[in-house]
Amino acid sequence: MYQIDDYDLKMLTLLQTNGRLTNQELSELIGLSASQCSRRRIALEQAGQILGYHARLAPNAIGLECLGLIEVRLINHTADYVERFHQMLGEVDAIIDAYKTTGDADYLLKVAVADLQGLSDLISRILSQNKSVSHLKTSVVLNRLKENSVVLPN
Repeated sequence: MYQIDDYDLKMLTLLQTNGRLTNQELSELIGLSASQCSRRRIALEQAGQILGYHARLAPNAIGLECLGLIEVRLINHTADYVERFHQMLGEVDAIIDAYKTTGDADYLLKVAVADLQGLSDLISRILSQNKSVSHLKTSVVLNRLKENSVVLPN
């Protein structure tokens, strides 16, 4: 298991804010050499501490301006039903995040579609393809108040 130290934490925090920082820029901000920053970044990636680098796109740039949250309850939790549901999560591009949760819902899905008709079609697709789904509760996001926040170490 990879032991994260203060330099790694600083690097992870900086990369969350700007994943495009070069090793030279990191070295100036952290106080290590560029080669040390490069080795540490590679080690963090290989240890699964950095999961990827992504561009954050404006919803209108890709035509997916309608954001929805869908709570899903399954009829039961047999291995076959759960596996089939999990497989569907990977196959439907409109589902951008999926979480297994506690509480009334078994899952919370974050979805992005072009419009309300697209959301309706997606809901129908989830229900028609999954005999394991017993209940859906959908919320439409009216305003995006805070997204993709930086997680700071304790």
